[in-house]
Amino acid sequence: MDGVPEPHTGWTFLTNHARVLATIADNPNVRIRQIAAHCRLTERAVQKIISDLERDGYLSHVREGRTNTYQIEPDKVLRHPAEAGLPVAALLSLLVQDEADRSAASDQLRAARRRTPVDGDERPPGAVADVTPLARGSATRPGAQHP
Repeated sequence: MDGVPEPHTGWTFLTNHARVLATIADNPNVRIRQIAAHCRLTERAVQKIISDLERDGYLSHVREGRTNTYQIEPDKVLRHPAEAGLPVAALLSLLVQDEADRSAASDQLRAARRRTPVDGDERPPGAVADVTPLARGSATRPGAQHP
């Protein structure tokens, strides 16, 4: 599809289920084709993920003509024991942002990259600090004088 970046290879921080659910949270009337393009999945994979989410009670839908309107159950808790008690709404609040928030986040990231370093190190914007790796068990900070 035009405008869709190449698929990513290697590991990622989020599962496809989380990506699909976040896409639906952004637009409850989104079409499977749009979810597939956004998440870089096949339409069949998206259908399977939606089926999983509906079967386990995270998602439901109402058919309105040719359009599905999805409803997320925000109080349903995440499945993994490490996130016991954490509702799906908490995860989605981190993943779902409107376009203004995305722009603000990008601006914050750019500003953080240009920040003046700590300890008065005077480097031009964009310069990278000289970071010396810490020896195992060392409590000194990067850039400190090592004995």
